[in-house]
Amino acid sequence: MLRTVLRSGGALLKHSQRTVPGLWVTPVQQRWASSLPMNTVVLFVPQQEAWVVERMGRFHRILEPGLNFLIPILDRIRYVQSLKEIVIDVPEQSAVSLDNVTLQIDGVLYLRILDPFKASYGVEDPEYAVTQLAQTTMRSELGKLTLDKVFRERESLNSNIVHSINQASDEWGIRCLRYEIKDIHVPPRVKESMQMQVEAERKKRATVLESEGTRESAINVAEGRKQAQILASEGQKTEQINKAAGEASAVLAKAEAKAKAIKLLSEALTKQNGNAAASLSVAEQYVAAFSNLAKESNTIILPSNTGDISSMVTQVKYGLVLEQTKSEGGMNSTFY
Repeated sequence: MLRTVLRSGGALLKHSQRTVPGLWVTPVQQRWASSLPMNTVVLFVPQQEAWVVERMGRFHRILEPGLNFLIPILDRIRYVQSLKEIVIDVPEQSAVSLDNVTLQIDGVLYLRILDPFKASYGVEDPEYAVTQLAQTTMRSELGKLTLDKVFRERESLNSNIVHSINQASDEWGIRCLRYEIKDIHVPPRVKESMQMQVEAERKKRATVLESEGTRESAINVAEGRKQAQILASEGQKTEQINKAAGEASAVLAKAEAKAKAIKLLSEALTKQNGNAAASLSVAEQYVAAFSNLAKESNTIILPSNTGDISSMVTQVKYGLVLEQTKSEGGMNSTFY
């Protein structure tokens, strides 16, 4: 018998439902208003739905998903609210930016009913109210931004619209989850000017990058030349130091050799027959000097006594002995 009652009650409820004009209707979810069935006793509420029950024309309670019982004649289903996330297309509209550019913009609104009671009795048409609120908020927010910022700060614009909608829709029991701008259309002339601006910006960047590359190249070349000059000067400095050190060593070696030769010569003169050896050496150098002089020039200046070589050698020998005597400090008188 219970099965018969349930079947008959469900059939009567199905045939008694009708769509109420002016209420929220979407292709997937619908808000229904039911005429009072004569024997609506047992109801099965689907998951993620809330059925608003009125008793004698006043709000009574909200049916939860599952099995529910109503009192015939006194109770009736007035609204059916879907608790799922709902998507609403916001129609395209005109808006003026801060720099007086007219834009055509549309969007998508994502919302959810949190309080079925407020959604049923707080506003007559929730879809229309939320759509109009989204459009007015979008126009207001676009008026605060220039055209460039509208494209750059789209995420910030969406967040501001969601915040404004939630402040107003709290009394309706509706929560706006997201708002997304779909398309932004600008006038053709503005679009052309934007394209020219983008091309000019690209050319500017290319010029800047090219100039920076040229500057870096010039700096690298100058740095290389500087390092090369430094290395060359250091090499010249080292070469001069080494050359000076070599010349100093050569002069010192020559001086030491000459000193040794003079010492040996003085020692040889003090020995026996030293004077004769010195005379012979002087005579040989004298003859060699005249030979070289004759080779280098056609004009020869000869001393008056060129034929008497022995007297010349004696004079040289006498000079050497005199120098030796002076060095020893033994004689200071003049010889005749």
